[in-house]
Amino acid sequence: MPTTPVFVDTNVLLYAASTHPAEAEKRDAARKVLADNPICFSVQVAQEFFVNAIRKLTPPLSRADALGFLRAVNPTTVIALDYELFEEATRMQERFQISYWDAAIVTAAKRLVCDTVFSEDLADGQNYAGVRVVNPFKTKATIL
Repeated sequence: MPTTPVFVDTNVLLYAASTHPAEAEKRDAARKVLADNPICFSVQVAQEFFVNAIRKLTPPLSRADALGFLRAVNPTTVIALDYELFEEATRMQERFQISYWDAAIVTAAKRLVCDTVFSEDLADGQNYAGVRVVNPFKTKATIL
């Protein structure tokens, strides 16, 4: 098991919490990431997970179950959002031409000295200022 935490994006948490049969393969991959690595994420990820888990998962989680899931994931760190992170994310957005929200994920990971972000949304294998993206749902993904 790696000792350096990896940063997980919202989609990893959502697939890990999913009970939908069509998402079984992604659920297994997401749960493997969570089980095999010390993880961290940002308040942004927690917020996105909560909103989507109670509204968009099929079936949706209850509010209590969504919060319980986040607690059970037991991240080593949850980084708060602040104005400095926001400004740095805008620079990351400009530099790499990615969405602000993705830039905020990368910036939070960088601030936590996580060299890996597990995400389905960012470009697999891309290095964003020292933070490498791994898509755990890609057939031949390199999982730590």
